[in-house]
Amino acid sequence: MSTRRCSFFLIFATSSQEYFSHTKSAPASQQYFSLTKNQHQPSEHKVTHLLGVLGFGGFCYLLGARPQDVPYVYCLFYVIFVPLRWIYYRYKKWHYYLLDFCYYANTFLLVMILFYPKDEKLFMVCFSFAEGPLAWALIVWRCSLVFSSFDKLVSVLIHLLPGIVLFTIRWWNPQTFAAMHPEGRAARVTWPYVEDKSYLWTWLFFVPLAAYTLWQLMYFLIVNVLRRQRLLRDPEVMTSYRELSKKAQKANNIWWRLSGLLGDKNRQVMYILLQALFTVATMALTVPIFLSYWMHVVFQILKVCAATWNGGSFILEVMPRQVVQKQQTKKLNMKPIEQTNSTHHAEDDGTPGKQHEHTTEEQKH
Repeated sequence: MSTRRCSFFLIFATSSQEYFSHTKSAPASQQYFSLTKNQHQPSEHKVTHLLGVLGFGGFCYLLGARPQDVPYVYCLFYVIFVPLRWIYYRYKKWHYYLLDFCYYANTFLLVMILFYPKDEKLFMVCFSFAEGPLAWALIVWRCSLVFSSFDKLVSVLIHLLPGIVLFTIRWWNPQTFAAMHPEGRAARVTWPYVEDKSYLWTWLFFVPLAAYTLWQLMYFLIVNVLRRQRLLRDPEVMTSYRELSKKAQKANNIWWRLSGLLGDKNRQVMYILLQALFTVATMALTVPIFLSYWMHVVFQILKVCAATWNGGSFILEVMPRQVVQKQQTKKLNMKPIEQTNSTHHAEDDGTPGKQHEHTTEEQKH
């Protein structure tokens, strides 16, 4: 009995060793593992979609039931998802995206909420950031609210949440109203309460513009000076300029034509100038939004509608094309696996007995 067991395990070990040696040597094994990995993606997307819908619905409930807690939920979102995004983007070689202005502005807002919640001037600077460049980037760059995509969902929230947080603080926060009672007046209906136009333009436009200029100088120093050689050595490392220029060139749209007004060598300089003009225009628009409750309400609805519309376009137009492309790629990748398997079966058909018969026949001849 022990002899049979030993012979069985010997045969099993030999056959398994031959099998794994075939799979390791075959380049098709990597394609096989990539295909099996893609098979799990639909389940992951379903889980992400479920959690995204539940989270978004819970946030909407909190927005109506306890608006004073929305800033703290935003802080929780920032400290959890921004580090996770850095880890994911570092793996994908996209980590230079975290130097973009949207993260700079979100960091300003986080500092204000946690350390300077009653600072009116810092509030107005954050308001200009959130309802200026961040909000309009959500619309212009077509950010898509797709609950099945964790990356797209976080991108939308990075641009959408700051404006909603500041909206609740300015118009809906009962704690802020209770703390603000100027002498000789009833409770303020808004916070901060600003009457001086020069003060308004200073802290909603000029100071935020100076802070934006500081960010632009730091970004240029890091990406175009300190890390220039690193980016030149590895074209797979993505930055905002590389991605936007690549998409604009492929689409041959107005942004690509405008960036080429100073010639191909100066496209990046032109890109910086266009971004500066975009920032100036959007920051100027924050002044009337800051003064009007209903304009601010309409603007929040516009942002949500734009992100939802873009998400619907992505689901109904882009995702079907991606599914077809993946199926075609899967068929192409399956061919070498099938050829490899057929080759292995052909080799296995040559048993020792048959090989011995062939050799004896050859010796006879």
